[in-house]
Formats: sequence, structure tokens, C-alpha cells
Amino acid sequence: MTWMIAALASLALQTGSTADMWTWALYENDGPLVLANEVPDTPQLRSTLECEAGSGVARLSIFGAPMGSGFVRITAGDATATTEADGSRRDKTQVTLRTDHPVFTQFVASGTLRLALADQTRGIVVDRIHRAKLRRFAGLCGG
Repeated sequence: MTWMIAALASLALQTGSTADMWTWALYENDGPLVLANEVPDTPQLRSTLECEAGSGVARLSIFGAPMGSGFVRITAGDATATTEADGSRRDKTQVTLRTDHPVFTQFVASGTLRLALADQTRGIVVDRIHRAKLRRFAGLCGG
């Protein structure tokens, strides 16, 4: 009887909804540093932050329907920046941020970043339990 309960519990964990499986992972291998919002061991991505260590520049990619190209307004806390968005790929929108800019600093502190391009908005939220990874990413990328 106990083994049956254990087997059912294991099956329930394996068949959990994808919404429960999203996490933030920091990759520090050779090549660029990557902080990815992903479902582990799948190709599913919501967003990634990439940088070369010490470069002071982070590239943010938001996956899914692209927002398009043009100037995007980025906000975090009370800080705002305007930068160019590259929506030329059909599966993502990409922007570049300096890691010493107040928007990036506020993003690291709050875990929340908003992007607005024309009538479209997207948000990124790094939950409190994953913010240490965001702080490490920012520290390693800082120029």
C-alpha cells in the first residue's frame, strides 16, 4: 500500500503542469553568461539575459510573438530608459542594456522589468527566490 502511494506521488510530480516547472537558471560555462527563464531540460524559454563577463552590457531576449522593431521604453522601479528593440526574428524580441544604467540596477533590486513598444507591453519578473542568480549575473557582467 505504501509503495502505491509513493508511486502515485511520483507520477503526480512528473506530470505537473508546465506553469509549475518554470524557473531561472544561471549558466556560467565557457562562452557568454546566461540567465534563462526556462523549463529545465526542454527548449522552452520565456526570456534570457546574456553577457560577456566584465563587458558591462546585457542582451535581453524575450521569446514568443515578437514586439516588433523600434524604440522600446524600459522601466524598473522609478528608472526609465529608451533603447532600440530588434524584432527581426519571428520568435523573439531583443534589447541591449548597460549593466550600470539605473534601469538595470532597479531591475536587479526589484526583480521586475517592463518593456513597452507602441501598444505592446511585456514584463519580466524574477521571483525573490531567484534574485541571487540575477545579482550574480549582474556582478559578473559589470564592467
